[in-house]
Amino acid sequence: MKATKRCLFLHGLDSSSQGVKATYLRQLFPAILTPDFHGSLEDRMFQLCQIIGRKRDWTLIGSSFGGLMATYFACWHPKQVKKMILLAPALIWPDLIASPPPPIDIPVVLYHGTQDTLIPLEQIKPIARQIFRNLDFHAVEDDHSLLKTFHTIDWQTLIGC
Repeated sequence: MKATKRCLFLHGLDSSSQGVKATYLRQLFPAILTPDFHGSLEDRMFQLCQIIGRKRDWTLIGSSFGGLMATYFACWHPKQVKKMILLAPALIWPDLIASPPPPIDIPVVLYHGTQDTLIPLEQIKPIARQIFRNLDFHAVEDDHSLLKTFHTIDWQTLIGC
């Protein structure tokens, strides 16, 4: 299995690099980066920028708050991101809604649960369509964790890390 160092998983607010998703992705792609992020959004974005540096062609996989982080990074640095996979992204963040970033053309695959009570599907769809011009949106029968869906995704084809 071919691996690249330009795949990065961004965990949710209360998760870590030892969570189910990060662990599973490391098993599939040993070279994927799954760092731990701590602190405020600003702190986490600083950490993310330090990890990515000036390198290009990143595939960012963001879960919940990590999806918000991936979105902000891609909007601020679109030339560095090749693709994003967002899992129930926290796009209802008040600052994002109050001041949405300009739309981007990066390919985005987004999975969101129809039973997500933390970040309701009907709130996410219009925000995602406003920000992402190249959006492949999947509403799935799952909750916010997306654990039923996560293991059914063809990760090899989707990201090929």
